[in-house]
Amino acid sequence: MYLCPLKCQLSIINYQLTMWTLLAFISALCLGCYDVSKKIALRDNKVIDVLTISICVSALILSVPLLLSRLYPEMMAGSLLFVPRLDVQAHFFTLLKSVIVLSSWVFAYVSLKHLPISVVSPMQATRPMWTLVGALLLFGERLNAWQWAGVLIAIGTVFAFSFRQSHHSIIPSIHQSNKYYVTLALAILIGACSGLYDKYLMRRYDHNAVQVYYTFYQALMMLIVWGIDRVAERAKTVSLNEQGAQRSLFLAPCSLLPIVLISVFLVISDNVYMLALRDPDSMIAVVSTIRRGGTVIGFAYGLMFLHEKDPLPKLLCMLGICIGLLCLAIGA
Repeated sequence: MYLCPLKCQLSIINYQLTMWTLLAFISALCLGCYDVSKKIALRDNKVIDVLTISICVSALILSVPLLLSRLYPEMMAGSLLFVPRLDVQAHFFTLLKSVIVLSSWVFAYVSLKHLPISVVSPMQATRPMWTLVGALLLFGERLNAWQWAGVLIAIGTVFAFSFRQSHHSIIPSIHQSNKYYVTLALAILIGACSGLYDKYLMRRYDHNAVQVYYTFYQALMMLIVWGIDRVAERAKTVSLNEQGAQRSLFLAPCSLLPIVLISVFLVISDNVYMLALRDPDSMIAVVSTIRRGGTVIGFAYGLMFLHEKDPLPKLLCMLGICIGLLCLAIGA
């Protein structure tokens, strides 16, 4: 008789743990498809064009629940898509998140355009490790033996892989290839800071409101940057009198579908990721680790469909990273 309340409490704990873990896996799946869509869209288009249009499409998608929440608040209040209002302080923190995320994306898009996806995906999978380091320094979290093993295995694997990839290009062209590894490293580090900042935001503000408004801020900033880029390019074209070199204002029709898929997968991935972090029992280390596991999808796509060269070292690198992330998950 006395065991019944205990069993009920254990069932509730297991259910909650399953829910936020399941949300993390859903986010990982969508994030992997998002990486593949980015690679396809960047094949014949400029980074700034793809990034601007995809963010604007995301803002357009998220404007639907926002409008419904304002026009029909009673109907939307009990749903998972309700977008509450934010105060001035919350808007400031959301704007700061937009700057952090957008900076990470710019560096990530540049590196993805110039590096093979099977190189970018394994290195991006190390982002949870840097999130753990930040949690250790900022939040006073302690790493156990499993977590230390995971950090050492994954970092050692990435360093060995990066050295091998750059070894062939150091002598002939040190300035043409290594700079994209630098942009990739910046994207990873800034992305880790974004993950730590997400933990702060999700414990204080509604995840739908944060996602909607930070996407709107991103769209506004990217439209300004895109407009400046177009004016500069048009002036350069006119000054050189190269009318044939001027780009069209619109992308090719074949590029529209992958760009729309970028937005769809990103909106879903971010929403379920933030929803998982809102759970009081969720752990940023575990959620971030699971989410980055979606890079396996991009890695497999690069080897199977793009037939990227030298698959064995990349496969060994991905295997080492997966072992490291598994150790982190077990330790967490």
